Amino acid sequence: MGFTFIDRLPTPDEIRDEFFVPATLKLLKSKRDEEIRQVFTGESDKFLVIIGPCSADNEDSVCDYVSRLTAVQEKVKDRVILIPRIYTNKPRTTGEGYKGIFHQPDPEKKPDFLQGLIAMRKMHIRAIEESGLTCADEMLYPDNWGYVSDILSYVAIGARSVEDQQHRITVSGFDVPAGMKNPTSGDLGVMLNSVVAAQSPHHFIYRGWSVRTDGNELAHTILRGSVNKHGNNLPNYHYEDLVLLHEKYAQRDLKNPACIVDSNHSNSNKQYEEQIRIVKEVLHSRLHNPDIHDLVKGVMIESYIEQGCQKIGGGVYGKSITDPCLGWEESERLIYTIAEMCE
Repeated sequence: MGFTFIDRLPTPDEIRDEFFVPATLKLLKSKRDEEIRQVFTGESDKFLVIIGPCSADNEDSVCDYVSRLTAVQEKVKDRVILIPRIYTNKPRTTGEGYKGIFHQPDPEKKPDFLQGLIAMRKMHIRAIEESGLTCADEMLYPDNWGYVSDILSYVAIGARSVEDQQHRITVSGFDVPAGMKNPTSGDLGVMLNSVVAAQSPHHFIYRGWSVRTDGNELAHTILRGSVNKHGNNLPNYHYEDLVLLHEKYAQRDLKNPACIVDSNHSNSNKQYEEQIRIVKEVLHSRLHNPDIHDLVKGVMIESYIEQGCQKIGGGVYGKSITDPCLGWEESERLIYTIAEMCE
């Protein structure tokens, strides 16, 4: 075999027992989960803002960033729900490069999955303790869901994972909202098929067990732009794109039709400052069309303490080592603008 088995990692139960969530935080998460759930079911008209670093590379700066959101959340709580991004797994197009704190708890050192599991869990728990906000992460590896299932309030399935059967059927067992991104090709049918699969019950093998799931009625779509055959980025956040997605939803028997618009990646051509304009355009489309208003439940924004990005080892506190992000001041102003436009 071409595999070298290095270490047996702890099971999710073993990690959760050692790094447990206190009862007070469990209650806080339960309340947050319900508040977010009501946005997707239409019981609440609040707008979701899933915001934070491209990748959560450093516990201190990430928790500092998330804690800064607390005061902002208090000011906009009547209209907006902030869900911090703590993305501990980073998908890579070619498989090369920094893959997140789960792989490398120290980006300048070799992979260490045991310490990565611990770092991932400790950072999420600390963020909740210090900010009072439960967070979002991306599920790059379906088998890892058990390590974080008791601390996340939102999960994203990336453009390179959304066509994978194991990702789709694992989402069907989630009890929190899961956003299924359009694939890099931009095919809306693929994205919607993933929602059908995620909302349906399944029998399958998971971590060596035969399991059954009930389906996740909070599975929904995320528009993140696409890449054409020439390698050019094509946005899909415009008014016409949102109308088209609404029409395609109407053709399917899906629960809780909903869409989140990712304002970065191929939608912005990775020009991070464009996120401000893109978010405003999406909000204007919601104001103009009642169907879009009901469909678009929120936006994703890549944001950190310092704007832009740096190379690994750059040494700038709170600056992304992967995709460039908006800085804190611009992000704070944008959140207040979102709240004003959601009146």
